[in-house]
Amino acid sequence: MAIRLKTPEQIERMRLAGRIVWEVLNKLGEMAAPGITTEELDRQAHELCRLRGGQCLFKGVPGRGLAGPFPGSICVSLNEQVVHGIPSKRTLIEGDIVSLDFGVRLDGWCADAARTIIVGRASPTAHRLVEATREALDVAVRNCRLGGKWSAAARAMQNHVEQAGFSVVREFVGHGIGQEMHEDPKVPNFVSRELLERDIVLKEGMVLAVEPMVNVGSPAVACADDGWTVVTKDGMPSAHFEHTIAVTAGGADVLTDGR
Repeated sequence: MAIRLKTPEQIERMRLAGRIVWEVLNKLGEMAAPGITTEELDRQAHELCRLRGGQCLFKGVPGRGLAGPFPGSICVSLNEQVVHGIPSKRTLIEGDIVSLDFGVRLDGWCADAARTIIVGRASPTAHRLVEATREALDVAVRNCRLGGKWSAAARAMQNHVEQAGFSVVREFVGHGIGQEMHEDPKVPNFVSRELLERDIVLKEGMVLAVEPMVNVGSPAVACADDGWTVVTKDGMPSAHFEHTIAVTAGGADVLTDGR
């Protein structure tokens, strides 16, 4: 792994990008209501980012296989969709579980965050899913301690999710971030033999995009026919939260919380 440590000055530049991410996600959360399309959310995100002088990270990312470049400025994933949902003319309805993922590059530095909201009224299970996923990210923040091992954070996240009765997605994990959206290291939200054999010691200047993805049912996922959207194999709902977090001498510094 070639982990690129950031200076305090570079971390502050990433925080500026993070403020745009935070503002956009707040706005999208306010807009998400029955009757609005996910395309409308996408347009709003693109325009707000442009007005703030940023570049939307996701738009144009090359696809794999036969999938073309990602067409949206945001990823918007509904219900059984886990991540990488493509904005469309689909209209939000009461009870939808909506995961919103957005990234920004500003003056050469990136930030990335996600949150899941519920449109109107939904089942108690939906509310518990969203809350458990949000709490898993909070657990990760508390465990991003200088000199600690990532496996401790991953174990704490996994335990929290599973004790709540849900499962952690294995195929997709968090990542380093800086001048590029995806940098080393990969930071899983669960413990595996591979992680224990090649654990990551948290060092000052590491900046990580930590993003638990949690399913109501099985952790198994598949890719939809569009080549981008990841869905649960059992059709049960999923939720996703993410922050860009810097490891500092004083502990975890969240760069996408609007400060």
